[in-house]
Amino acid sequence: MATDTLAKRFFVCGRVQGVGYRYFAERAAARLSIRGYAKNLSDGRVEVYAIGTAEQLAEFAGKLNRGSIMSRVERVDENPAEILVEFACDFTIESEN
Repeated sequence: MATDTLAKRFFVCGRVQGVGYRYFAERAAARLSIRGYAKNLSDGRVEVYAIGTAEQLAEFAGKLNRGSIMSRVERVDENPAEILVEFACDFTIESEN
């Protein structure tokens, strides 16, 4: 049975900048074989773009909601996204736009 690859964009609100949250997301993605990126946004949120199966993305969303030891996640908004081939090979930490 083939598994479909999906992409989602997560916007994480709370105390998530300056506390290692992007690196936490990178480690969680590596453990789940998720590709994409994490980056700080100018409004204090962290954007996490993720490519994987529905099962991988659901588990990843749970980890993003729990957050790192130093972070305090208040809310994670989740949206479907298009698969961007430039992020389909690994998971990176991106600079803010």
